Amino acid sequence: MSLFAELKRRNVIRMAGLYLVGAWLLTQVASTVLPAFEVPAWALRGLIIVLVLGFVPALIFAWVFELTPQGLKRDAKVKPEESIAPQTARRMDRTIIAVLICALVYFSVDKFVLAPRRAAVEIATAVSSTQQRAPAQTAPGPNGKSIAVLPFENLSDDKANAYFASGMQDEILTRLAGIHDLKVISRTSTTKYASHPEDLRTVGQQLGVATVLEGSVQKAGESAHINVQLIDAQSDSHLWAESYDRDMKDLFGVERDVAEKVADVLKATLLPAEAARISDVPTQSSEAHDYLLKGDYYANQFSIGLAKDPADAARRAEESYDAAIAADPVFALAYAKRSILKANIYWYAVDTRAQTIDGARTDAVRALALQPDLPEAHVAMGFFHYWGQRDYAAALSEFAIAGSSLPNDAKLKEGLAAVHRRQGKLELSATEFERMEVLDPRDPGPPGELGLSLILLRRYAEAVAACKRGLALAPDNPYASIYQAAALQMSGDLAGADRVLAAIPAGYDPTGSTTLQRFNRSMLARDADAALAAIAQAPAWLLDGLYLDPFPVAMLRGQALALKGETAGARAAFAEAQQELEARAREQPDQAHVQANLAVVLAALGQHEGALKLARRAAALLTPEQDAVVGTAHLARLAQVEAQVGDIDSALKHIEQLLALPAGHVVSAASLRSDPTWDRLRKDPRFDKLIAHAEAAANSKSHAEAKS
Repeated sequence: MSLFAELKRRNVIRMAGLYLVGAWLLTQVASTVLPAFEVPAWALRGLIIVLVLGFVPALIFAWVFELTPQGLKRDAKVKPEESIAPQTARRMDRTIIAVLICALVYFSVDKFVLAPRRAAVEIATAVSSTQQRAPAQTAPGPNGKSIAVLPFENLSDDKANAYFASGMQDEILTRLAGIHDLKVISRTSTTKYASHPEDLRTVGQQLGVATVLEGSVQKAGESAHINVQLIDAQSDSHLWAESYDRDMKDLFGVERDVAEKVADVLKATLLPAEAARISDVPTQSSEAHDYLLKGDYYANQFSIGLAKDPADAARRAEESYDAAIAADPVFALAYAKRSILKANIYWYAVDTRAQTIDGARTDAVRALALQPDLPEAHVAMGFFHYWGQRDYAAALSEFAIAGSSLPNDAKLKEGLAAVHRRQGKLELSATEFERMEVLDPRDPGPPGELGLSLILLRRYAEAVAACKRGLALAPDNPYASIYQAAALQMSGDLAGADRVLAAIPAGYDPTGSTTLQRFNRSMLARDADAALAAIAQAPAWLLDGLYLDPFPVAMLRGQALALKGETAGARAAFAEAQQELEARAREQPDQAHVQANLAVVLAALGQHEGALKLARRAAALLTPEQDAVVGTAHLARLAQVEAQVGDIDSALKHIEQLLALPAGHVVSAASLRSDPTWDRLRKDPRFDKLIAHAEAAANSKSHAEAKS
């Protein structure tokens, strides 16, 4: 008898099959169950080792022994007529089939039920660990799983195709940024670099990454030639490179391939849900995709301040998104991006019509209806809730959904930080801005925004330091300068504020914020002539850089003239401001800032009853609980009106309330002592006590900051 026949007779082959199938099933079940009971990992490794070591003894046992009605006997002692090996074989066959069925059931449940849940948990865990790690003030040392996608070079003969190179960079970056196991630097930080910088090591150190992805794009008609190369930033050695000649309809395949190859080279874990998003094809229309890239190009120009005419950039972006949707009416991503753009231009007062924010909501709803799991659609709905309704809980809910798919999205973290600031959760807001600095280390915006959160907390020295980091990245960044000047003013360092404001380039005054800051500084110093000079060439309205409220310049002129003692001129200016504000109040009856400013004007004109009514209405329309940034400003405006009309008790009560709130942008110990707004309270001893209490708190905070 042949060896194979003897192995078969003795059921050794069946034993091998049964052992292997049973061991595999046992290992799979153990790998799922043991972690749930927090059993150490060595236990599973030990089980596998035991099963491996037991395989050969099991086969030897099957060869040597046979199961008989009398029990186990050595095979050599069992007579042929007494052998029940065929019956044992059939029982083993049935057992193998049963185990295989169990294995098939387990495999199906694991693949279609447990795996998606594990993926979601892994993503959430990754996001949570990212959020909980200690924030860094500067870019940390690079690790192997970190990358920056530098601007792609436009090699097209038509330089108008710059949008296409920018779009390819952006879309590849977006796909990479969805991988939780990678650290991917934001586009805002990489924009400042050349497509092929000479000193990659310095670039890597500045961005805090180990690798960079460079690329070039040449678009000609309906085809494109794309080169990409992944480079080790420390050694300047190529890790991977590829060239693609593709039809415009197959660009998504290029983006998918690049993202997958980069993840593979960097050994980044790619979860099933992430692999699916990388492979996603958002539209079948190459025309719609091309218009989307144009829209993104202009939207980026608008949002990161590169456009000379922001309103024109916003208009071009919206027109491009319109064209993308016209080419593909079911293009969910285009609806989402148009929604974000509309909410953006509404919030930043480029277009404050109700139909603009209503359009943002309509587009976000449409995007979610077309693709409920699209993270950008949830981002769009989140910004609608935040910028359109100040519904912070709803905004945070949408941002959380998007965040599980966009772990490296710096702008999403900025949204979280800004919402927390509006909620009055200033410590949490500051932490989020610090985390944003890690993902966007060359963007001067996050340190400046961190500075604003610290101003509200009255941590002025820390705010100045944060703003200096922003200015070190971009010396001409106006907002970092404005926030630094505000921190210095509110701490009482007017000379320091002067130096900061003087360094802002002449003529660079976004929305008039710099002019307004110079005016405020002069008023705190009681220098009416300097205040009037600051607004001499100003447009009719200025936007406050701290809380985005528009101010009529006529009102500011009236305040400066009143400080100077020119009563007639002040009344004329206030009367002009009244007309302008009443016109806006008719157009926007529920805008709290219009009511608050009109209340200040009416108080100055002696219309005390109307002033108090409007100031109280404004404070009720938007309370500090509803908006810690603007709500506290309206409460300060109410206290100002009450002081001016002689309601001293209420004014003092509201000032005390403001000192207990994170409202360091509107009230501080130094501003209470010098601001002419509070002159009518200075004879009341309770006001001196409030100042003394505020100064003691400020000194205590300064000591704490110095120790830290």
